[in-house]
Amino acid sequence: MVIVRAVRLEDLDQLWNLIEQATYGLTTLQITKEQLSERVELSNFAFTRQTEKPTGEPYVLVMEDTSVGSLVGLSCIFSKTGGYEPFYSYRRVRESSYCELLDQTQEVEALHLEKIHDGPTEIGSLFLSPQYRGQGRGRLLSLARFAFMASHPRRFADDVIAEMRGIMSDTGECPFWEAIGRHFFAMDFPQADSLSTINKRFIEDLMPRYPIYTSMLPEAARDILGQVHPKTRPALAMLEAEGFRKIDLIDIFDGGPVVRCRCDEIDAVKRTKSRTVAEIVPQVEGESAILASTSDGFRAMIGEATEGESGLTISQIVALTLQLKVGQPILSLALYPANSHPKKAYEGKPI
Repeated sequence: MVIVRAVRLEDLDQLWNLIEQATYGLTTLQITKEQLSERVELSNFAFTRQTEKPTGEPYVLVMEDTSVGSLVGLSCIFSKTGGYEPFYSYRRVRESSYCELLDQTQEVEALHLEKIHDGPTEIGSLFLSPQYRGQGRGRLLSLARFAFMASHPRRFADDVIAEMRGIMSDTGECPFWEAIGRHFFAMDFPQADSLSTINKRFIEDLMPRYPIYTSMLPEAARDILGQVHPKTRPALAMLEAEGFRKIDLIDIFDGGPVVRCRCDEIDAVKRTKSRTVAEIVPQVEGESAILASTSDGFRAMIGEATEGESGLTISQIVALTLQLKVGQPILSLALYPANSHPKKAYEGKPI
């Protein structure tokens, strides 16, 4: 059985071994063990604190295979971007000009460097060990974040974004980086990607201060602007089904798209229901959903429950896994939006 829970301090070594499997382009996972330790400590504090205000703290969720006691995945919520360090992105701006002499209209697109200090909440760092992909595990790992956000709405900003991985090779070669970044930084894409998690000052010091016209970029770079890595398409499809949409921002390193949705308009947030455990029985035959408890940090799993007038009836295994008793609150989140068919909306891919 797999569960998603809040990270603990003692998870550090296992978590480090897990993220070492992550490939290029997962920027928020290109960190040192010291940085990871700090993130785990900040997350541990975030889950236990009482104040309800987003200040940039991370909420790290891990997926654990309880049958062997191993961590097999993680995902994260950064309550606010641009806190201690600004959030950088390229804004795609289209401008039109008219020449009366030639009776000609010309439309050009330029990339403007954006520096955001008081930004939105960001979801990211989603990674699942290859051998555990499929059977709804990726969906549980991703959507569990929205269940937690629904239970603590004041801890997060009004808007939520996600930076999607752009096009690059398995060895870290990125056409967008070669077209722009390479000319301003004396390093390869993986080095810059990793450095950006340590200190973003080099971005402001060396990045071009003036707009970059996309018509002057190589065709290979223009063709991938705002496009996602093939392995990221299922994750993008899932977010789009929940209400996220691409906006006019792209990542400054790989050109991947940024998607955004108001927190209270995310379908998974809206369909997360707070209920009470009415009864615990040996076995329940109901519709599978994400069931979660926030009574001790956060724990979530895919399980079955039936709803009655006084609350949810859950099985003994669910109660034991989520550490719940009769009378305690429980969150219930349907696995899919009401107006979507799983295979139609997600092309039958194992997410």
